[in-house]
Amino acid sequence: MPRTRELPPPLPPAERTVGQLVAETIRFYGARFWHALPLGIPFAVVDELAIGRSPGERSVVLAVAAPFLAASYTAACALVAPTRPSRRSLVLGVVTGTLVFLPAAALFTWFALLAVAYLALVGLVVPASVLEGRGPLDAFRRAGDLGRADYVHSLGSLATLVIVVFLSRLVLVALLQGQADNTVRVAVVLADLALAPLLFLGASLLYFDQAARVRSRRPDRRSRDADLHPPHDADAAGRADPQVEP
Repeated sequence: MPRTRELPPPLPPAERTVGQLVAETIRFYGARFWHALPLGIPFAVVDELAIGRSPGERSVVLAVAAPFLAASYTAACALVAPTRPSRRSLVLGVVTGTLVFLPAAALFTWFALLAVAYLALVGLVVPASVLEGRGPLDAFRRAGDLGRADYVHSLGSLATLVIVVFLSRLVLVALLQGQADNTVRVAVVLADLALAPLLFLGASLLYFDQAARVRSRRPDRRSRDADLHPPHDADAAGRADPQVEP
């Protein structure tokens, strides 16, 4: 029998490419599927409510849903966290995420790329709150540092995740309509529920890439997140009894 070749080990976060981030997101989602699946509920509900509405009405729907989308992002950060975040950090994640999502809601239905570009710069305020336990103002400053550390990587990663989810959603909706004889609305809800977690998990894992890039560019300064390690083992992440290095 031919010998199977093992895949090369993933690059460290400071050197991880956009494609590897997407692959790591998919791998993590597969390993934590049932824990991550509920992350797509707010997105699916928003999409259901936005079907057939004008761009202005869709912006209003997104704005109203901002706290729920922020809650999914916060929960995704908690899933990838090497240790369990505090309740205060989770609340701050929802608050800062809501503040960030409100401008994005106004932009997304009119110019989606501009909304993604905006989130690539400041969207990491949620993991800065959840994973580092920073207060709101400090978290926004930290998010700016993270976004600027390698803005091309941040923008490319988020844009790729959006494209992958959008194209996969189109294919999945077509399959669900053809094979299961579902209505368009049911097909969209099922597709959103299954695929939307990739957006939140990918954005959460992006934090580790950008944080590593910040540290590599400022080796003489000790970062507050220096003791956070990226979740290489998806099965171990988010456990109730995380193992800590001695």
